[in-house]
Amino acid sequence: MQVIGHRGASAVAPQNTLAAFGAACRAGADAVELDVRRTADGALVVLHDARVDATTDGSGRVRALSAAQVGALDAGASFSPAFAGERVPFLADVLALLAAHDVGLLCELKGGWSPREVADVVAVLDGAGMAGRTLLQSFRRRTVRAAREAAPEIPRGLLVEVWTPGVLRACERLAVTSCNPSLRILQRRPGLPGDLHAAGFTATPWTLDDPADWTLAVDAGADGIITNDPGRLRTWLSAR
Repeated sequence: MQVIGHRGASAVAPQNTLAAFGAACRAGADAVELDVRRTADGALVVLHDARVDATTDGSGRVRALSAAQVGALDAGASFSPAFAGERVPFLADVLALLAAHDVGLLCELKGGWSPREVADVVAVLDGAGMAGRTLLQSFRRRTVRAAREAAPEIPRGLLVEVWTPGVLRACERLAVTSCNPSLRILQRRPGLPGDLHAAGFTATPWTLDDPADWTLAVDAGADGIITNDPGRLRTWLSAR
């Protein structure tokens, strides 16, 4: 059972910051999940929302701001005064941290990406020595397709929020290795991990923070659990 920190250890530190990723590494996470977006000048930053308003002291769309503008934002004070001054990290900085701790990565590409844009991500992964420890994933099938074209050697995953019969066919066409469903899907379809295994895919549900849901995932045979509190999950698994 893989323990995967959702945006780092975002229960104890501001999401998608070096503080959160460092906390996940220290908590014994096998991997972290993060979100990548491009700035107006093409820099790769780690930030979930299309706008910076919710998690920083700034305002505006990430795509409309420069790397310097995004990098200057405070991404910690809104979580707790103790994290004031924590910055929105660049992807390369997070990769250096993960490589130093030998921790894997589920890298979500937010929105629509072209093969050329994905190639920029792959170049940073290669530079950090992290390509072999990374799963590229997205909700957007177009983006997963672009990842396949840009870097067929890097495993891919399809994130799924609503289950339909067409999802399995899409996974086959995209040649993904992992189909990662929401907690709600797992609750409604507890046999889904077994179905995905039979079709040749792994299954890592998101985002599970309650022991009852962890039990559901373990009993269903999930390959990993994406959680905001990897330290607590690691302790719970050890107790089992």
